Amino acid sequence: MTGFDFLSGRRPPTYAGKAMVATSHPLATAAGLGMLAKGGNAVDAAIAASAVQAVVDPLMTGIGGDCFALYAPKGGKVMALNGSGRAPAAATIDALKDAGLEDHIPQTSPHAVTVPGAIAAWCRLHADHGTLPLADLFAPAIAYARNGFPVTPRVAQDWAEAAELIAGDEHAATVFLPDGKPPVAGARHAQPLLADRLQEIATKGPAAFYQGPTAAKMVAHLRSLGGLHTEQDFADATDGADWVDPISASYRGYDIHECPPNGQGLAALLILKIIEGFDIAAMPPADRVHLQAEATKLAYHHRDELLGDPAGCPDVVETLLSDPAIAALRARIDMTRAMPPALWDEPEHKDTIYLCVVDGQGNAISFINSIFHGFGSTRLDPATGVLFQSRGASFRLIPGHPNAIAPGKRPMHTIIPGMVTQGDRVVMPFGVMGGQYQAAGHAAFLSALIDQGMDLQQAMDQPRSFATEGRLDVEASMPADIRDDLAARGHAINVLATPMGGSQAIRIHADTGLLEGGSDSRKDGMALGY
Repeated sequence: MTGFDFLSGRRPPTYAGKAMVATSHPLATAAGLGMLAKGGNAVDAAIAASAVQAVVDPLMTGIGGDCFALYAPKGGKVMALNGSGRAPAAATIDALKDAGLEDHIPQTSPHAVTVPGAIAAWCRLHADHGTLPLADLFAPAIAYARNGFPVTPRVAQDWAEAAELIAGDEHAATVFLPDGKPPVAGARHAQPLLADRLQEIATKGPAAFYQGPTAAKMVAHLRSLGGLHTEQDFADATDGADWVDPISASYRGYDIHECPPNGQGLAALLILKIIEGFDIAAMPPADRVHLQAEATKLAYHHRDELLGDPAGCPDVVETLLSDPAIAALRARIDMTRAMPPALWDEPEHKDTIYLCVVDGQGNAISFINSIFHGFGSTRLDPATGVLFQSRGASFRLIPGHPNAIAPGKRPMHTIIPGMVTQGDRVVMPFGVMGGQYQAAGHAAFLSALIDQGMDLQQAMDQPRSFATEGRLDVEASMPADIRDDLAARGHAINVLATPMGGSQAIRIHADTGLLEGGSDSRKDGMALGY
C-alpha cells in the first residue's frame, strides 16, 4: 500500500476484509451486495447485478444480449462459460447476399441479431453454482423495471448520444425516448414489459424465454423485419451456454486466464507475451504507449484474420502463443517508429458491462454481458419488450473466413472477462469495457499493475490510448509532450472527445486476505464490500 494523493481529484481504491462487488453502476453493485448479505455466493451476486444492469443501463446490456464468465470456486480451477448466441439455421452468405447485403451486416439489420445467449448463460451458471432461488436474484431488477429507476449521469450522456439512432426504430423510440427525447440524469425510467420477461424467467427458467409464447412473439417480430430466425433456433438455445476450458499465458510470474475463441481474449494474451520481452518498468511514458500500440496492432491483425467460432479456427491458440510465434512478432517492433497500419476491417464494438465479485468463501467470478453496439440493433419487439443485440454485425460475408456467417455459428466476440492466478490461488478477477479496446485494455491495465506497481484505481484512471484503424486514439488527459513524442514516431494522433471504455477489478492480497477493489471513474459505478 502506498500513500494516496487526496488532492488529485481521483477516487482511492476500495478495501474490504470479507467480500466485494465491483460494477459500473451503483444499483448493480448494491444488488450484488444484497445477495451476499442474504447468504448468496459470488455467482448469485453476479447474476443479480447483471440483471439489474440489464434494466438500468439498457444501451450497454440486456436480456437480448450475450454473456461470458470466468468462475474460480474456492480451491478449484478457473472455468470458462461461453454464453454467446448463434446465427439462425438459415443464415448463410448466399441468403444474406440474396437479401441485398454486400460486404457487411449493418448494426440495425435483422441479420445482425443472433439468438441471445445471456439468459441461457445466467441460468446455466445459476443451476450449476448458484445457491439462492432465481426469483431472489431477479427481484431487484424486476422492481426497477416495473417501478422505475433514476438514470445516472454517464448513462444519461450515452443515452443522449444514441437518441438519433434509437429514433430509427419506432418501438425502441417509444420505450427509450419518452416524450420524444432521452431521459436526463435523475429522471425515472421504467420498462414494464421487461419486468414481465424477467418475472417469467425467474419463475419458469430459460424455457420461458426460448420457448413458448415469448419466443414465438420475438421470432414473429424479427421475421417481420426480414430476419431468418425460427422458433426452433430459439428453442435450440435453451441449454446453449457451454462450459469450456479457459486459455492462459504467463506474465512475469502470474497466469492470465481468458475465455477461448470465439472471444478475443487471445489478443490480450498475445499483447502481454509480446511486451513481456521489454523492460517496461524502466521505460519513459511515451515508450510504454508506443510499445502498447505496436503490440496491439500485431495482435489485432492476427485476431481479425484468424479468430471466429472455435470450430473454424482449430489450433490457433497454441500456434500464436508458441515461443517461435511470439519471438517473431516481438522482433517486428521498432521502438523509434510506428508500424504501417495493420488490417482493420471489423465494425466498431463499443457497448458492454463488466462486473466481478469475490465472496466470503473465497469464490471469485469475472462476468461480462453485452448487446454489442449502443442499444444493440435498436430493434425492440413491442410484444415482449426485448431489445435485441447486434452481435451478428461482426460476422464476415467472405467465404472461407473463420468468422464468415454460417448456420448455427457463433461470431467473433470482443467481450472478454479476465482472471489472474498465481500458483493455486486466485489473485484477481478483472475486466475492461470498450469494445475493440478490451484486449488492449487488459494488457495495459495488467502492465500498469505489475510493471509499474500502481494500485487498482491508479491503473484504471491513467490516460488511455488505442492503436486502431491506422491512428492512435488517446484520451485528452494524455500529456501534450507525450502526444508530441508519439506523433514524431509516426503515430497519427486522434484526441478523443469522450472517455475510452471502463473497468472493474478486485485484487485479493495473499498475505492478509485484504480485498482491494476498483471501479472506473469513467463510469457511474463503484466497488463496495464488507
